[in-house]
Amino acid sequence: QVQLVESGGGLVQAGGSLRLSCAASGRTLSWYTMGWFRQAPGKEREFVAALSWSGGKTYYADVVKGRFTISSDSAKNTMYLQMNSLKPEDTAVYYCAAGRPTDYSDYGRYAYWGQGTQVTVSS
Repeated sequence: QVQLVESGGGLVQAGGSLRLSCAASGRTLSWYTMGWFRQAPGKEREFVAALSWSGGKTYYADVVKGRFTISSDSAKNTMYLQMNSLKPEDTAVYYCAAGRPTDYSDYGRYAYWGQGTQVTVSS
């Protein structure tokens, strides 16, 4: 079992930056593949980025590649999502997730979820 708590969301102007955090308790993050997903009003939850449990590989959705960076700090048992060059279309509730998914981009394959943090990007 692992519990996840996101923080760091907020309101930012287009072109700005935010760093989201996902603090884990209950089990070390290195046991899991960690993912960030987002959901905008009226839309399905979509994959943003993932960090594999083995090898530390990173994966990104095409729409955020080059702008977002996923990372983790094992000493703090915390995962991060650095978001730069934010656009209004990045506005959504961002969720962190943990699991052993066979498909890192499929939100249905993650076992544990945080409560979400709102990111709003104004134009």
